[in-house]
Amino acid sequence: MSSVRPRLHPVILSGGSGTRLWPLSRADLPKQLLPLLGPTSLLQETATRVSDPERFAPPLVICNEHHRFLVAEQLRAIGVTPAAIVLEPVGRNTAPAVAAAAAIVARSDPGGVMLVLPSDHHIADLPAFQAAIDRAAPAAADGRFALFGIRPTSPDSGYGYIVQGPSADRDGVHRVDRFVEKPPRAEAEALLATGHGWWNSGIFVLRADRYLAELATLQPAVADAARAAVAAGSGDLDFLRLGREAFSGSPAISIDHAVMEHTRDAVVVPVDMAWSDLGSWQALWDVAAKDADGNALTGDVVAVDSRDCYVRADKRLVALLGVSGVTVVDTEDALIVMARERAQDVRRVVDLLAAQGRPEVTSHKRTYRPWGYYETIDLGQRHQVKHIQVKEGGQLSLQMHHHRAEHWIVVNGTARVTCGDEERLLRENESVYIPLGERHRLENPGRIPLDLIEVQTGSYLGEDDIVRFEDTYGRT
Repeated sequence: MSSVRPRLHPVILSGGSGTRLWPLSRADLPKQLLPLLGPTSLLQETATRVSDPERFAPPLVICNEHHRFLVAEQLRAIGVTPAAIVLEPVGRNTAPAVAAAAAIVARSDPGGVMLVLPSDHHIADLPAFQAAIDRAAPAAADGRFALFGIRPTSPDSGYGYIVQGPSADRDGVHRVDRFVEKPPRAEAEALLATGHGWWNSGIFVLRADRYLAELATLQPAVADAARAAVAAGSGDLDFLRLGREAFSGSPAISIDHAVMEHTRDAVVVPVDMAWSDLGSWQALWDVAAKDADGNALTGDVVAVDSRDCYVRADKRLVALLGVSGVTVVDTEDALIVMARERAQDVRRVVDLLAAQGRPEVTSHKRTYRPWGYYETIDLGQRHQVKHIQVKEGGQLSLQMHHHRAEHWIVVNGTARVTCGDEERLLRENESVYIPLGERHRLENPGRIPLDLIEVQTGSYLGEDDIVRFEDTYGRT
């Protein structure tokens, strides 16, 4: 058995939508891209945990195409340069995603050991996390598939459990006896009583070539599709696009169901590292700092005679009076008020809104783009007013619209505007008119963000009324 601690290849999985954290988490801005516990997002926290160059290679980040620019910008903001940002053309669950990562790692380091991490988890005890990696990595180098098992704090039926077997593989590493998927409370209590049942964290340490070989035996269609998708992949700016046809042909299956529940080489590394998957508002209350009355308050909140509440106020004052055990989340365009213990039922609200075709399920009022963001201030029958911010050096595509004209008024910074054959600089309080059908482009040549107000007028104001001729970000 190897005792060498290899330099690991982190693989960060940035998929999913975090439905249970609505209205903050939405399809266009899921929970891993949100700053839920501090100034940085969960993705940024995850990447920071594996940024030590002596212990880790640059990370591979797997995400969908829609989030690619947000992911790239968030990594850039914390100074992390990934080995690649790999774009899934469609979601196929974790087994194909990890297989694609393994195929990429194996091209340069066939025996490379991968540390597979969800991007939306919280780990407070980093020394314990690193110690668990040190136990798992040698086992993985020897061909085992190591999973981090979390010491349960309660008989929670919302988690899957790993049951360790009677034999130890090595110190602090145990053979897996079986997996239990979200058991009823009585069974979860029995698992806790044995002292051998652990929450399944979704964190894996495994060797790239061993995973591909085991997958080829257990789920050959997944292995073949991943290899073909990587072989057919292409570079696009800072991204690696997997081959769409090949990856789309893969069965959708989790790594647990595809490999871990069937292989004879699964081992569990028990660890107590103050971990949470932050899967609900209840989970956020559990880990948040609280006042003397047990209230976890974020934003402009006043609580009078209230206890054990979770409140997040992003835009305006929220006041509590004489309530207990309540969760309140207030965003720009949606407010939810619920009993804290009903946190797992938020999905029912989201499903109802989705059935009604409500846009609040998918997007916030602020929409992020690779050049910055825009936010709708007012929307009427033939007009729309937006606040647009273009980051330093950012530029929109050279484009035109069939159904609307636009007025731009600079509020802060400097704008370089192309309108037809004319190019001009606009400064604060200056404006320009873009006629319907005219080719135009907006750029920020300055060193501070450019803020402007855009007034659109016309018969159709949808975002799909854009014809792009040139685009810095490859969106033509």
